[in-house]
Amino acid sequence: METAEINRTLKEVYELVSHLIKLPETKMWIDYDKEADVLYISFKRPQRATDSEMLNNGVLLRYKGDELVGITVLEASKR
Repeated sequence: METAEINRTLKEVYELVSHLIKLPETKMWIDYDKEADVLYISFKRPQRATDSEMLNNGVLLRYKGDELVGITVLEASKR
């Protein structure tokens, strides 16, 4: 990876940090399926969700009981 590309990547990560640390969860795992254009954010590993709720904006909330254990963002690159 070239220095310019590393610097661009770091800049994008730094922009994310201020948003991520505001989340109520302190641990999370993030996976992006580029082919499907789906972003997965898990607050528990393994998630073992027992229920889910699809929002009108293409976001799927994943629950284990009343606890939010994950978020799936469809068409992530368009957001």
